[in-house]
Amino acid sequence: MFIKTIVKTDKKTGKRYDYFRLCEGYRIGNSVRHRTIVSMGKLKGIEGKEDKKFLADLIEAFTKGDRQLFSFEVKPEIEKYAREFAKRITDEKLLDIVPRTGSGEGVEAQDENYENVDINSISHDQAREIGPEWLCTQAMEQLGFRSLLEGHCGLSRTAANLSMAHIVSRAVYPASENKTAQWMKENSAVAGLFNHPIDKINRFKLYTASNNLYDKKDIIEKKLSTRTNELFDLQDKIIFYDLTNTYFEGRKAGSKIAKFGRSKEKRSDAKIVAMAAVINAAGFLKYSKIYQGNISDCTTLNMTIDDLSAQTSTTGRKPIIVMDAGIMTDDNATMLKGNGYDYICVTRTKLKDYRQVNTEGEDTVVFDKNENPISLRLVKKEGCDDTYMYVRSQQKAVKEASMNDHFSQRYEEDLENINSALNKKGGTKKLEKVWERIGRLKERYPTANKHYSIEAIPDTENKNAIEIKWAKNTVNPKETEGVYFIRTSLGGQEESTLWAIYNTLTEIEATFRVLKTDLALRPVFHKHDENVESHLFLGLIAYQIVATIRYQLKQKGIHYDWRNIVRIMNTQKEVTSTMKCKNGKIITIKKCSTPTLQAKQVYDALGYKYAPYFMKKSVVPEK
Repeated sequence: MFIKTIVKTDKKTGKRYDYFRLCEGYRIGNSVRHRTIVSMGKLKGIEGKEDKKFLADLIEAFTKGDRQLFSFEVKPEIEKYAREFAKRITDEKLLDIVPRTGSGEGVEAQDENYENVDINSISHDQAREIGPEWLCTQAMEQLGFRSLLEGHCGLSRTAANLSMAHIVSRAVYPASENKTAQWMKENSAVAGLFNHPIDKINRFKLYTASNNLYDKKDIIEKKLSTRTNELFDLQDKIIFYDLTNTYFEGRKAGSKIAKFGRSKEKRSDAKIVAMAAVINAAGFLKYSKIYQGNISDCTTLNMTIDDLSAQTSTTGRKPIIVMDAGIMTDDNATMLKGNGYDYICVTRTKLKDYRQVNTEGEDTVVFDKNENPISLRLVKKEGCDDTYMYVRSQQKAVKEASMNDHFSQRYEEDLENINSALNKKGGTKKLEKVWERIGRLKERYPTANKHYSIEAIPDTENKNAIEIKWAKNTVNPKETEGVYFIRTSLGGQEESTLWAIYNTLTEIEATFRVLKTDLALRPVFHKHDENVESHLFLGLIAYQIVATIRYQLKQKGIHYDWRNIVRIMNTQKEVTSTMKCKNGKIITIKKCSTPTLQAKQVYDALGYKYAPYFMKKSVVPEK
């Protein structure tokens, strides 16, 4: 049901006025028609589209007996009109709807729901995906997206609806705008959830929607940052800063941000773009910034530090910043201290000269999630005010030993190839060229090379090499393998406390994994820089929806990854069924399938409704 506005003009006075009709839609072939259920007059006190939509929904709920769906407070005018028109519809039988009362009247009235139907005429014209879309839509309602886009960003109702449908589509079906438009029109019910006409969706309008969102990036990020803190009572005591990059498919000849750089996906053949992100301990995005692909990790922190205070909660203290080794330098440490931030990170290199703080105490032992022991010990470095923590992981030591053995084996195989070439026709024999080959080998295997001593034995004329000899040095694995150091400005803290703070760095790793894999931030196919930036930011907004859902599920003990959640919810479909009655009428029913047990568990854990509506029904004469 919906309320249609009719504009009339008084012929005598020339004054224009509005009056309203309650209507329902039905389909004949490929055409959509409207049928008037009841004329409603001028509806004094009902203002704006929201009031009219809510009134129509409330009338439908009252006629079906679904009053519990509107247990919250409503405007007196809306409830008055809803009860009045619902009674009129029921009394005058203006619709083929029966209230579910459970009384004798209801039992008798249920006969009206029975029709003589030709079962051979029953057809299911459309079956669209709706489970994940409805899940994300309710998460957006939690975050207040409509008021954010319409009120704070100034988007029109139509633009806001398309933008929200685009965000949900990115979360559920991450793809290009062209494929997303096809999916929205042919596979998904997401357009209907936001009352956006399917025939008005195309890739160009999706480009515009993405660009509109990116134009309001600062407003959206700040409002979502504040909203998630308020919604889940978060204080941003710890935040994580990291940098990732994604590569392009194509030459990107005219791009200003696509540059060759150190690709985290090892795509040295493709240009990349870098993206910095600030995440809190609960996994919610606080701030993001896009950089040229050739920027160094350590130089980005100084560019974003000024924005951290505005994006994190105001608890009277600045948060602790957790980083990885690539970002932490002495200059960054000095800059953070000057701005009043504490920090914790892995050192870029292993310490060589240090002393143990507590020489009498034993190492603190903690355990990882697989119950493997990790030894911790506070140490000091001469000439530095920061505290360092010696960390030795037994599992990491085993892994490094295995990797070292693998590299050593390949290193010795290549040395053997150089040596065997000395006795082959056409092989490299000149002493200078042999040392060049050995030098390239050392460069290729720096980890293995430091454990070997190599000698090239020349002939009597000192021109050619006649033999290559090598020996592996004795190394004490207990002192080198599985060892790294954590640096922090937090003095006076125990080892277990520092470890607990640092160990939450896995949250930002999970964030980037969701962004780049589940939400398809890589690779990027867009040609223009503005579309690239909009594409990346759309993924970040969609991530906030995903994080909102997963955070609440984890609080209830459900630790599904996002792909698994989408798979579970995709079992719920929206189905349109058409059938022919004995009296010649055509009945069309649109209804959501019942969620599976797993899907109900997800809905229940989040406190969400199972479906966006109960049923949509229309009865029309046969064409």
